[in-house]
Amino acid sequence: MTMISTDGKSLLLALQIHFSGVFKAHLTFPKDYPLRPPKMKFITEIWHPNVDKNGDVCISILHEPGEDKYGYEKPEERWLPIHTVETIMISVISMLADPNGDSPANVDAAVRWPHVFPSLHFPF
Repeated sequence: MTMISTDGKSLLLALQIHFSGVFKAHLTFPKDYPLRPPKMKFITEIWHPNVDKNGDVCISILHEPGEDKYGYEKPEERWLPIHTVETIMISVISMLADPNGDSPANVDAAVRWPHVFPSLHFPF
C-alpha cells in the first residue's frame, strides 16, 4: 500500500495486490472519526463481488458501529474506533483475495466470480 496524497480529510491510496495489478482507492474520513468509519471508494475500475459498480467498498469493518438491522453481521465485525488505516487495508486486501459472495455489493460479480475464477488463490 502506498499513500499518494492527503488533504487532511481523506487519503488517496494505491494498493498493489501481488501480481494482479495496482488499484487506486480513496479513503474519506467523517468529521466524527474515529467514532464513525471512513468510506472507501476505488478510483480504478474494479469488478469484484464486494465493490459496487460505483467503486464503493462493502466490507463489515467499514459499516456503521452497532447492531446490523438485517442480523447478518455481529457488532464486533463492524466499525470500532480502534481500527486504523492499516487494519482497514488488511481487511480490504483480504476481501479482494477472498470475496464474500453471501453479502455482495455487485450481484453480477458474485454470481459469476466462482465460474470466472474457480481456483484463484492469492499466495499471501
